[in-house]
Amino acid sequence: MRQAQALHFPTHDGVELHYGHWPATRNEHQPRRAVVMFHRGHEHGGRMAHLVDELDLPGYDFFAWDARGHGHSPGARGDSPGFATSVRDVQTFIEHIQAHHGIAEQDLVVLAQSVGAVLIATWAHDYAPKVRCLVLASPAFKVKLYVPFARPGLKLLKAWRGNFFVNSYVKPGLLTHDAERAVSYKADPLISRPISVTMLLGLYEAADRVVADAQAIQVPTQLLVSGADFVVERKPQERFFERLGSARKEMHILPGFFHDTLGERDRAHALRRIERFVEHCFSHPAAVPSLLDADKTGASCAEAESLAAPLPRHSPRELYWRATRAGLRLGKGLSAGVKLGFDTGFDSGSTLDYVYRNQPTGKGTLGRLVDRNYLDAIGWRGIRQRKLHVEELLRLAIARLREQQRPVHIVDIAAGHGRYILEALQALEQLPDSILLRDYSELNVQQGSALIVEKGLAEIARFVQGDAFDRHSLASLDPRPTLAVVSGLYELFPSNALVGESLAGLADAVEDGGYLVYTGQPWHPQLEMIARALTSHRGGEAWVMRRRSQAEMDQLVEAAGFRKLAQRIDEWGIFSVSLAQRVR
Repeated sequence: MRQAQALHFPTHDGVELHYGHWPATRNEHQPRRAVVMFHRGHEHGGRMAHLVDELDLPGYDFFAWDARGHGHSPGARGDSPGFATSVRDVQTFIEHIQAHHGIAEQDLVVLAQSVGAVLIATWAHDYAPKVRCLVLASPAFKVKLYVPFARPGLKLLKAWRGNFFVNSYVKPGLLTHDAERAVSYKADPLISRPISVTMLLGLYEAADRVVADAQAIQVPTQLLVSGADFVVERKPQERFFERLGSARKEMHILPGFFHDTLGERDRAHALRRIERFVEHCFSHPAAVPSLLDADKTGASCAEAESLAAPLPRHSPRELYWRATRAGLRLGKGLSAGVKLGFDTGFDSGSTLDYVYRNQPTGKGTLGRLVDRNYLDAIGWRGIRQRKLHVEELLRLAIARLREQQRPVHIVDIAAGHGRYILEALQALEQLPDSILLRDYSELNVQQGSALIVEKGLAEIARFVQGDAFDRHSLASLDPRPTLAVVSGLYELFPSNALVGESLAGLADAVEDGGYLVYTGQPWHPQLEMIARALTSHRGGEAWVMRRRSQAEMDQLVEAAGFRKLAQRIDEWGIFSVSLAQRVR
């Protein structure tokens, strides 16, 4: 039997999470390969240790973490600051394995069960990793709560009481027919019954999103479904598989299996299927589908066309959205933010600047209440979180340039009023060598120039009018930028050819080894409301957005000559911010 090494890795917020490492027993692969395992809720990585020897993969290293709040990792039992925090922990763990164990991302297999499988499905959707394959066992896309209206009830209680904990009803006999494993479950002091409502509700919300948008996941995936699962529903698992965008995918329904799929009494034949799938994925690598023409074919293209099409007159949906538009026009007379959206476009730089300031303004107390509700829309909350992530990755890129003793010449090619970037740079101990802000709008240039003066940055910053999609104009930037920023722009334009021209211009301009901060919008829960009720800056026409999956956005950036280094995404999975480096 292989012996585990007990190790730790630091998360983004400084928490040290425990993990086990079982080195390969045969060095038969060059480069090295590994299986990374993620346990189910309430459990810990040690509960998957049996798979290290039961899977006939001696040439693979094995890793298994204890999620925060589980096993040997710190935190209140069954809790995390949020489901998205735990998803980011997955990304940090994968980066740690690459950096500290020398195993490339494309040589990793990810094996996950139950809640761990939902974490991994969400991670695959939001971060678009390039791992070799995923094996997901009994993903807990919908836990059987057995209590009517349990989910809305928990939401109401959380809003009233804040975070609290509920105990699992699951007994060992509902998990597995393996008597020895059931006994060990009951005796294991590291297993805890509580789970926080924050994590439980976050699990549901992430699962709903990932099942609905599984087409965005391109990684080869094997799905193992327990045929007699008393803990989670099967239908969401089947919907996930049907919608899965992977070119190579397979689903196995295992008759009679309880929820602990990988710990069932008769698991041997399921493990043989995992071995076969893993070895096939390495011996016959799946071609990575090109998404560069996803604006002309595929799910997001069809979705955008559907949103742009008029609804049948006097149909229930058409009447609903007509009433919504009437309500917004009424709100325009009370809320300064809604009025600004109608006047300049809800996607304009002026609107974004207002959203960043986040100070409700309107006619009297009612107007301020309406405006507060407007500013608290989930899309605007995501925009403000995107601003924080842009600032974080800007600081990271600037620190790397300083370490390399290179000048910091920054360009933002569609800066709006420039508030988000100026406030981020103003707080630095050492200011950049130069800041060039550009925007297509003369109004934005005027107001942004005034903001530069207000922030005391006139000596190093200037604001000029420019077309973010003019490759020649971007290629001739002077001085040549070492750090380029594109925030909130590409999400507004469906054409990949247009985005490709812009990125090509930046690739021509940015020095070799320089950096690019770019944003994406892989998901949005209010797409139809935006398309049916809000207007854009382009002459008041409907604001119809085509979502780009993270994989599509990353491919566009890579095709232009940049290599992705890091990524952040908000807790709702709406807006991503990534850092890439120019490579020749």
